[in-house]
Amino acid sequence: MTRASRPVGTFTRGTTHPNRLRRVDRWVAHTTARALRAAADPLVVDLGYGAAAWTPRDLRDRLRTVRPDVEVVGIEIDPARVAAAAPYADGTLSFRRGGFEVPLEGRSAVVIRAFNVLRQYDESEVGAAWTAMTARLAPGGLLVEGTCDELGRHAWWVALDAGAAVPRSLTLSTRLAGLDRPSDLAERLPKALIHRNVPGERVHDLLGRLDRTWAAAAPHAAFGVRQRWLAAVTALRDSGVEVLDGPGRWRLGELTVPWSLVAPGG
Repeated sequence: MTRASRPVGTFTRGTTHPNRLRRVDRWVAHTTARALRAAADPLVVDLGYGAAAWTPRDLRDRLRTVRPDVEVVGIEIDPARVAAAAPYADGTLSFRRGGFEVPLEGRSAVVIRAFNVLRQYDESEVGAAWTAMTARLAPGGLLVEGTCDELGRHAWWVALDAGAAVPRSLTLSTRLAGLDRPSDLAERLPKALIHRNVPGERVHDLLGRLDRTWAAAAPHAAFGVRQRWLAAVTALRDSGVEVLDGPGRWRLGELTVPWSLVAPGG
């Protein structure tokens, strides 16, 4: 392989578990349903799927409810992982070696999901990775890049449109049972924000405001943690914070806000 054709990026730990990305899969199926149904080529990429083929398989199975003929390509920079996944390939699921250049042999993706890939990179490298990936999207396509814990209970992700250099939104999705305060979830923020949870930064301000509405909503816990979360997010919105989703998504432990609300820079 020549130097020019080497995948762009570095090896990751490859940690993965079945259903680890169920939260983001559910959001992707909801958010991209129209684009997937309208696509002439319903191609979806799972970039950096790890040491086993579970997450691309899970993504394919969930998106089939939206587009039965969806095709998922798992892309990994480690050739040993690609070889290990090969037995699971079929007409709707395939695997190949690659990185942020997203090699698709002339095709474009409707969705690229890149999870737990950028954690090991420097924050200064995130923008270039986003730009490389969004360049491989079809018109109307979406890049979803984020991070979750080992069991997929808590996750954050950003969404970028085709050709975009900055995200359009940030989403939090969490298992509400056992949640002490929302700011505890900051340790799983995407790489672009993980070091920005400090006073003077917008994401720190958002989490502080969410902590306060969560605390104020404590009486609603008598009706269940979901009702407390609904009350907290409603109060956050009513305080003037722009929220992009509604109660149907909040009930799932989600919250989506515009990127401008959390963009680095204070």
